[in-house]
Amino acid sequence: MTNTPPVTLDDVRDAAERIKGVAHRTPVLRSRTLDALVGAEVHLKCENLQRIGAFKFRGAYNAASRLSPGQLAAGIAAYSSGNHAQAVALAARELGSSAVILMPEDTPRVKRDATAGYGAEVLTYDRYTGDRVALGEAMAAERGLTLIPPYEHPHVIAGQGTAALELIEEAGELDALVVPVGGGGLLAGSATAAKGLDAGMRVIGVEPEAGDDTKRSLEAGHRVTIPVPRTIADGQAAETPGELTFSINQRLVDDILLVSDDEVRAAMRLAFERLKTVVEPSGATGLAAVLKGRVEGARRIGVILSGGNIDASRFAELCGD
Repeated sequence: MTNTPPVTLDDVRDAAERIKGVAHRTPVLRSRTLDALVGAEVHLKCENLQRIGAFKFRGAYNAASRLSPGQLAAGIAAYSSGNHAQAVALAARELGSSAVILMPEDTPRVKRDATAGYGAEVLTYDRYTGDRVALGEAMAAERGLTLIPPYEHPHVIAGQGTAALELIEEAGELDALVVPVGGGGLLAGSATAAKGLDAGMRVIGVEPEAGDDTKRSLEAGHRVTIPVPRTIADGQAAETPGELTFSINQRLVDDILLVSDDEVRAAMRLAFERLKTVVEPSGATGLAAVLKGRVEGARRIGVILSGGNIDASRFAELCGD
């Protein structure tokens, strides 16, 4: 009996080949000011500059591109708070398919409009009373669509891991890799890539204080469910880690750190004012943890800025004086 991991470094490398020329190879940003503030060498992987404005396109395209011609002709379904929605919508368009996306009613307008702009049909639900998984599965079954979940899928996880693979290829050896975690797909893929390349590299996930389901779950040794988080980091408002992602993160992740909404705002503001880049709240949690000195003992740190989908009025509301 073998104990083969559900996602391997080879799977991440295969995904990297599949998305080459379709997804952007995003830049790695350096800043002397940031290094001085942190007291370490910081390498920022700018997935806020990825297609659809977030890392999610990597996993969505990797998964969608493997569907059969018949599945693509029938269409793709997804449920998402925003970034995965846009990613599946764009992947479907790129592959000549169609998409139906289930989104929370309170999804930021910029994300809902962008999803529709890529050609998807958008349906909504109340995230505080509805079960998006059950609703999404029922909708897909009723319409004969293939469902691509936001993180509970090996091809999605492998695709997300390509961001960390590229970062390490460009930055070289890192002492720590810091990754935002919601459902856990980006963290699981990143941990798979990082530990596959260097077993001694620390992999650290970061959650908002109000949405600490992964931290609680790892401490408990099993998946824990919390009330729907109320945080500005809407992309990390998960109630419980995914079953597949948790199994990977439990094996590979070294620590989970928490940041407050105010610390996230400060990180967004610094990224805008000093680094000249726009990051959404969920995309800034890793940077927030680094800025607060919570990644201790690391000389060279990689951070994934996971997304930048925020409109000007919301950014001003959160970060203005």
